Amino acid sequence: MARGDLTDEEWALVGELLPAERGRWSRPALDNRRFLNGMLYVLRVGCPWRDMHERYGKWNSVYVRFRRWAEQGVWDALLETLVELGLTDDWQHMIDSTTVRGHSQAAGAKGDS
Repeated sequence: MARGDLTDEEWALVGELLPAERGRWSRPALDNRRFLNGMLYVLRVGCPWRDMHERYGKWNSVYVRFRRWAEQGVWDALLETLVELGLTDDWQHMIDSTTVRGHSQAAGAKGDS
């Protein structure tokens, strides 16, 4: 387990909330934990999917599962369950920095004075 990966206690809580994936040729894909750790790694580090560490599997497979879960509403259901369990207090923890922009002067840029 790498630094930042889900602990056994955290996985026991979230693992059952994730959909049972099916791999190619109807084989069960038992790598939800590894893929979730890969997704969290990309989100935590802020790297492109292609730069995801190899220990989490093929970047494209992790990305496809991430998008599929987003389309199926898995992330919303997961956050809702965590709120109901009292493990987080609100939805404000999920702010996407691609939609929140700071003004250039907030970063110390000189204005047209």
